[in-house]
Amino acid sequence: MHLLFFEFWIALQGRSEFQNSDIPNETLNKLFCCRSEANDLALRLARQYTKHEDVIVLDHAYHGHLTSLIDISPYKFRNLEGQKEWVHVAPVPDTYRGLYREDHEDSVTAYANEVKNIIEQAHKRGRKIAAFFAESLPSVGGQIIPPAGYFQKVAEHVRKAGGVFIADEIQVGFGRVGKHFWAFQLQGEDFVPDIVTMGKPIGNGHPLACVATTKEIAEAFAATGVEYFNTFGGNPVSCAIGLAVLDVIEKEHLQAHATEVGNFLMKLLKEQKTKHPIIGDVRGSGLFIGVDLIKDQAERTPATAEAEHLITRLKEEYILLSTDGPGRNVLKFKPPMCFNKEDAKFVVDTIDKLLTGNTDQSSLRRGGCWTALRYGKRMSEPRENVHFYLSRFQTMFKIHY
Repeated sequence: MHLLFFEFWIALQGRSEFQNSDIPNETLNKLFCCRSEANDLALRLARQYTKHEDVIVLDHAYHGHLTSLIDISPYKFRNLEGQKEWVHVAPVPDTYRGLYREDHEDSVTAYANEVKNIIEQAHKRGRKIAAFFAESLPSVGGQIIPPAGYFQKVAEHVRKAGGVFIADEIQVGFGRVGKHFWAFQLQGEDFVPDIVTMGKPIGNGHPLACVATTKEIAEAFAATGVEYFNTFGGNPVSCAIGLAVLDVIEKEHLQAHATEVGNFLMKLLKEQKTKHPIIGDVRGSGLFIGVDLIKDQAERTPATAEAEHLITRLKEEYILLSTDGPGRNVLKFKPPMCFNKEDAKFVVDTIDKLLTGNTDQSSLRRGGCWTALRYGKRMSEPRENVHFYLSRFQTMFKIHY
């Protein structure tokens, strides 16, 4: 079991994507394989290393369903028991509808200073910061692309306060953003987090998660004398699946594919923006894209009801999309990495027809891999098509046996 685990880690380090990813292997060179929640382990690592308790998170963030992670997820805790004393919430670095927008002279410094101010206020109350915890690209917050340089400035403030920077790559890692293997690299070549968490894509649907960190942080964690183990962590099946996923990413050039198809999809969506005033913003990188629907251009009021109506109508056309953002008005595009240009055109053409009131059914039936429900068969005929749907599902999500 341990041999296969180390084979998996060595393989991850040895991939061309990893070697060229601007992550010094001598820095992030310790890996924990965890079946349950990588983010919970990252929180424990940070606290043990710094001997501090408090955590700074971004507004509207979601980091998992465990109690410890709900506590650092404003998206969840605001509807449950509320904000804990040791949790501090910084404004999400949204340059479209946030505190500091695209016309601000220095939104990077302005947003980073919000974190600096939080640290100063916490110190006045005798609190100490263990970590700044953020998704490299905030997803639930509205498919946000933080301005380049923001993480560097935040990390400077946090590390000066004795804390560490944790990058949550659970949704956006492994080439999805196209330009880079890791989404935090969009910030610039000079930024490396202290801890990186990985999940979903690493197992392609199989429950597999990992935490990468530095030797110093890992050793501080081990120094407790309390052994870290996980019944299923590092098991042969999971590691074999992780290796297979890395093989597919590399051999099928999925990172380059995400760049090519993502750029094409962004181009089509921006063309729709000029055509439909309800589309206020199109943002993203690779196959991580958000379309912000608004009621008016001046106030940028979230078009919540309209967004809900649109995704409902898209479902009727066998296209599955959902919404994110505090206003539930941002269409989120995070399709399977096999999503292609034909699929992109189909989806955007359908959105265009729905926004212009043209719902001609005959013009909306084509092939592709976006969802098995698009393959010309209705759900009223499930039995005769079960095998068909399953075979398409395997193809769509690159499931290999």
